[in-house]
Amino acid sequence: MFERIGLREAAGIINFVVITAALSSCNAGLFSGGRLLYALSINGYAPASFAHLSKYGVPARAVVATVAVCLTGVVLNYFVPDKAFHYIMAAVTFVGLMVWIAILLTQIQFRRSLTQTQVAELSYRAPWWPYSSWFALAFIVLVVVLMGFHEDARVALILGPCLLAIYLAMFYIAGLHRKTKSKTPFQ
Repeated sequence: MFERIGLREAAGIINFVVITAALSSCNAGLFSGGRLLYALSINGYAPASFAHLSKYGVPARAVVATVAVCLTGVVLNYFVPDKAFHYIMAAVTFVGLMVWIAILLTQIQFRRSLTQTQVAELSYRAPWWPYSSWFALAFIVLVVVLMGFHEDARVALILGPCLLAIYLAMFYIAGLHRKTKSKTPFQ
């Protein structure tokens, strides 16, 4: 736009700002992803090797693993540039919906495990319990079903379960299924 109105330098400045913002966002994503993987490792929810710190106190292995995951997007963009963004968004959308299903099922199970006294002591109670939770769960299932009828969203129903299968395989390969379980729920 700036080039068309004769302000070529302004276009360069705007491009510089946009690229700087994108690099800053990538840096923040790598930092937070590495630190998250490090924290998960320390708490036993990720392989112990990610808890290793470099001599400078950086969780280098966790950061490298985060970079490796990010490179998936680069590889997809190289081989299928027209569909890379679509594939990644489809997989993330499906996994996001599955996370919300897990949250709702966990909340339902948690509330069922409480005694009347414990329910009375809750500092926050979900409005219209249990109907609101079941309604939200039914709505998400409806969204997943409707995704099957839309051609662009249908790819999420293929990629999403594949991604979940990969996560499940990683869960077992890393030995996280052997973690000791608490004897009483939700403590």
